[in-house]
Amino acid sequence: MFTPAQSRTKTVAIKPITVPTSDRAMPLQVKVTAPAEGRGLPVIVFSHGNAWSMDGYEPLVDRWAAAGFVVVQPTHLDSRRNAIGFDDPRFGTIWRVRIDDLHAVLDHLDGILAEAGDLIDRADATRVALAGHSWGAQTVGALLGARVLDAEGAPGEDFSHDGAKAGVLIAATGTGDSLTPFAVEHLPFMRPDYATMTTAALVIAGDKDQSKMSTRGPDWFLDAFDLSPAPKRLLVVPGGEHTLGGIAGEAVSETSDTDTDRVALVADAVTAYLLDALDRDPDAWSRFRDDTEALEKASFQHKD
Repeated sequence: MFTPAQSRTKTVAIKPITVPTSDRAMPLQVKVTAPAEGRGLPVIVFSHGNAWSMDGYEPLVDRWAAAGFVVVQPTHLDSRRNAIGFDDPRFGTIWRVRIDDLHAVLDHLDGILAEAGDLIDRADATRVALAGHSWGAQTVGALLGARVLDAEGAPGEDFSHDGAKAGVLIAATGTGDSLTPFAVEHLPFMRPDYATMTTAALVIAGDKDQSKMSTRGPDWFLDAFDLSPAPKRLLVVPGGEHTLGGIAGEAVSETSDTDTDRVALVADAVTAYLLDALDRDPDAWSRFRDDTEALEKASFQHKD
């Protein structure tokens, strides 16, 4: 049975740490959460969804840290604390700044760990994964090799980064041919091309996730798995809506499907997948899938 560490492990959080950038409207700051003890700790860089910040997603981050990961969370420009709305002229380029943010974190990871106490000695910066939710998932996908299609359907620039050994896309944007008029006007970059997303990844989707940005149903969130090359894993969470039970935080207004067990399922799936993908525990994902309780709550697919 898959049994990740949970409350047994004490965790610590350090914030804010400022990351060097160029031509960014505001300083890039991150929060680092990690086990209080242990060495050889793999690293997750997490990209939040629209309007959130480094202070969100504690139900995921705390569980990952308790399971032995160092988690680095940047605050992107679209965070509500920066008050950059759809009508702000800066909004149209935030998708690019988000990608630059993750590049900056990966490029300065040693410096970040050095500022976070003794983590420069305890973390394993050769085992790094990227994870993201919603807009953060599309941001992560770009560093895993996905590109953005222009209005004519031509793929744009390659933003991939070889510092990421694996990725996790939670509620990731689907292809852009079904965008609503509002999305076409305000979010034209929401047109990912997954054909070049070659890095290994886990895709997580809820089977009740109906986006207001797409005319399609919950299957829109399967595109990252269906249209990308192997190796990929897919977890579909029954009853899961866009925040999958409340992964962004407890009792937040965006959560319409509050379910702590569903949140734990998502968190533990990521833990199991990354322990396997980052060569920390090659049997972790198999144990997770074989867990009878997990199989009763989710469906799985894979392509190798």
